[in-house]
Amino acid sequence: MTFILGLTGSIGMGKSTTSAMFRARGIPVHDADAAVHALYRGKAVAPIEAAFPGVTGDGAIDRARLSAAVVGKPEALRKLEGIIHPLVREEERAFLARCRAAGCDIAILDVPLLLETGGEARCDAVVVITAPAEVQRARVLARPEMTEEKLAAILARQMPDAEKRRRAHFLVDTSRGLLAAERQVGSILVALAGRPGRQRFDEAASDA
Repeated sequence: MTFILGLTGSIGMGKSTTSAMFRARGIPVHDADAAVHALYRGKAVAPIEAAFPGVTGDGAIDRARLSAAVVGKPEALRKLEGIIHPLVREEERAFLARCRAAGCDIAILDVPLLLETGGEARCDAVVVITAPAEVQRARVLARPEMTEEKLAAILARQMPDAEKRRRAHFLVDTSRGLLAAERQVGSILVALAGRPGRQRFDEAASDA
């Protein structure tokens, strides 16, 4: 049975880069963020527009308008999550079904808020991408249009990195350079080689 590895990490930790390293080694990856972006141009457009009139433009969700409609409004954010999360789960189920059919040894669920939402229950193990706080801060604040206030708001929604590391089965520290991160990825795959997954695909993809 395919081993389901959850991959997560806070903003600025290097999660996307590390996810790409697994993908480059032939490991299939379901990117929850990419799935959301695709849904904002497809299945999610009609229900989100119905819930938040005026947030679409050119047939797709305008992320700036949507952000203005939900940021700082917990009830609105819960309403949005109630629309988008089931659709992402549907995409995830389809991904895992393809992995099962292909006989993949390992499949990765790349989910930014995996631990915050209890998503580790859908995985056989979790790898947390991490870096020292000062490295994280410098990376994030170097992004265009990022401010101290935006960073603070994002971090408020995310579990502290120390707690994520405590709950991880594996860690990848990206502060030591790409080659070091590559070695850590390789070590994880060696450790998981031949290890069967415990999750049934239907349970893993539909739970929480």
